[in-house]
Amino acid sequence: MTPARRPLAFLIPAVAALLLAGAGILYAQLEGAERGIPPIDSTSNFEILGVEVDVSAETAEKARLEGWRRAQSLGWRMLWARTHNRPLAQAPVLSDSVLNGIVSGIVIEQEQIGPTRYIARLGVLFDRARTGQMLGVSGLTRRSAPMLVIPVMRTGSSAYSFEYRNDWQRAWAQFRTANSPIDYVRPSGTGIDPLVLNLAQSKRRGRGWWRMLLDQYGAADIVVPELELRRAYPGGPAIGIFSARYGPDNLLLGRFELTARNSADIPRMLDEGVRRLDLLYALALGRGLLRPDPTLVIVQPPLPPLPPEETAAPPAEEMGAQVPAGQTTTFSVQVATPDAGAVQQAEVSVSRVNGVTSAITTSLALGGTSIMRVNFVGDSAAFQAALQAQGWQVQVVSGSTVRISR
Repeated sequence: MTPARRPLAFLIPAVAALLLAGAGILYAQLEGAERGIPPIDSTSNFEILGVEVDVSAETAEKARLEGWRRAQSLGWRMLWARTHNRPLAQAPVLSDSVLNGIVSGIVIEQEQIGPTRYIARLGVLFDRARTGQMLGVSGLTRRSAPMLVIPVMRTGSSAYSFEYRNDWQRAWAQFRTANSPIDYVRPSGTGIDPLVLNLAQSKRRGRGWWRMLLDQYGAADIVVPELELRRAYPGGPAIGIFSARYGPDNLLLGRFELTARNSADIPRMLDEGVRRLDLLYALALGRGLLRPDPTLVIVQPPLPPLPPEETAAPPAEEMGAQVPAGQTTTFSVQVATPDAGAVQQAEVSVSRVNGVTSAITTSLALGGTSIMRVNFVGDSAAFQAALQAQGWQVQVVSGSTVRISR
């Protein structure tokens, strides 16, 4: 006797539980607490790091204040010598009152405080406007095109970028870019960053995906600073191999090694590695190697020219979706984008609509609904008619927001 078949209803709760678990995993990947380090704003300061002080005084507080006072004076002399490429002994000596007026902050890299002694390695930040006048330099410097930074770290058998919060990402987030000629675009590593700016993306050669990413982050090209961290044993000495790579072709611009005495010394080594990599990129810029790749530029296709006999405006009944002349209006257009090709196709199609002056994707959501900002010469009714003439189905969401589909 053939046994009776059991109904499949008992599978529904199990499938639902799996779907909820999958959604939870995806949410955790995007919104993990251990993800994302916002970069610091350093556009208004000169910075001198690695100022060593060793001061003794009656109390710990007095020793610390005296150490900071000496760091200001020594930091100014180091900044002057670096700016003018002159010996440190030739730097002018400024009074404490003048230094207090141009120093904007003290960065504590490492410090040891005793009952009557203060030993520290400090950084000194100088206000760019006030200090620039005293140094005899202007606030304007040659800057590169915006460069998207994807820091890649290799340690042990693992390699990652923004997938996990790590010390190499932190070193780049804390790097002060005021003195650098490179215009770095440093993502924070939150939101969609771990999904699109990962290790696999840094090795991708295809230009199509890169074009959309650079347009999304407001950059013109890519720099990939790589770190290979080798530890002798847990907590012991470490060697860092730093590589300056550039562009989607992963061009190697230079490489060097630094060492750390122990695990506590690794952050200092990484900070020094960032500064030396920045120098390599600056040298490459001076040699003309950091020019934006023209294949990464999104070129909007030109509107097809009208035949000579149609240069005069034809009657509206002949054109069907003729857009009347008038004031330019900005619309928010929602469109489903299951993949990268759909984004580009939607932009090209909407940009060819008669009366559209620009169509730019402002919110990218692969597999979901992306949003375009479209400038159109005419009102809402004319815009809907022009889209329908191109084969789009138009649904008004609210006001100047519409949703289009095929």
